[in-house]
Amino acid sequence: MPKTNPGNFFEDFTVGQVIEHATPRTITEGDRALYGAIYPTRFAVWSSARFAASVGLTPAPVEDLLAFHVAFGKTVPDVSLNAVANLGYAECRFHRPVVPGDTLATRSEVIGLKENSNGRTGVVWVRSTATDQAGEVVLDWARWVMVHKRDPEAPAPETVVPQLADAVAVEDLVVPAGLDLTSYDVVAAGEPHRLGDYEVGERIDHVDGVTLSEAEHMMATRLWQNTAKVHFNAEARPDGRRLVYGGHVISLARALSFNGLANAQLVAAINAGAHTAPAFAGDTVYAWSEVLDVAETPAPGVGALRLRLVATKGRDETMTLRGEDGKYAPGVLLDLDYWALVPR
Repeated sequence: MPKTNPGNFFEDFTVGQVIEHATPRTITEGDRALYGAIYPTRFAVWSSARFAASVGLTPAPVEDLLAFHVAFGKTVPDVSLNAVANLGYAECRFHRPVVPGDTLATRSEVIGLKENSNGRTGVVWVRSTATDQAGEVVLDWARWVMVHKRDPEAPAPETVVPQLADAVAVEDLVVPAGLDLTSYDVVAAGEPHRLGDYEVGERIDHVDGVTLSEAEHMMATRLWQNTAKVHFNAEARPDGRRLVYGGHVISLARALSFNGLANAQLVAAINAGAHTAPAFAGDTVYAWSEVLDVAETPAPGVGALRLRLVATKGRDETMTLRGEDGKYAPGVLLDLDYWALVPR
């Protein structure tokens, strides 16, 4: 009997299948330090325990995207080990902050399948839920991924494409218990801009860029225990290049967005996300944001900005998302639609 696990191929998935992912992961202060070493993050809630306490978050949580990557990484050996690429996200909600000492475990349900016309790959949709050591939901999300078939001659399954919401409604956002931004310190945070300073349709060029390196993107992906072959094995792709994990680009772009959105402290939800082009070591990543919506929440002093975060290969001062043909503009790497919590 084989002892090793080759991972699941497209024909191994069935709609309704539930997968309990192995290796729960305990978050440590070391994770916080490594996240800050890899990404140029400067948001005050995640950088300062004193600042976090001043807005009602004690003990100081780790970055929300750090928790997302760890939870996401648990799904890779079962869902996307044999992936061509991760295609997108939807309906992601952050339910509670994660603090050092929390242990995250993830389970997924297959909610859709569609074989591609080439007969060699197919798209798998899953809904994943991460819980902590007490069984409390930390975050949940849907994603879809293109996966190789083991046998191109295997029959195609019945096509099931799930209906996913365009966005998480503002009333469905989960504001962390105790969060209070009424005495928010804009000096410590780094910028004075509050909810009312942003207008729908406004675009913000985050100016700064970071060049991707093989060492950093592979170290980050190993930190999340993401085992997808295309990120590490130069023989896994015909072109011999290691594909940068899309989540690495998300965290990099989010960190770059500090310049102009320093007070967009917490990610409350990811409405939709698409990795529109591959990224590789040597690419220089820049970012810009568009304000899609401005809303208030019932929590004291807490507002919400719906933002489109766009990462590009090379700086695009025109901040163009799509060309006249409706396709993504050359150089666009990431189109991420998310809600962030900000002071009113």
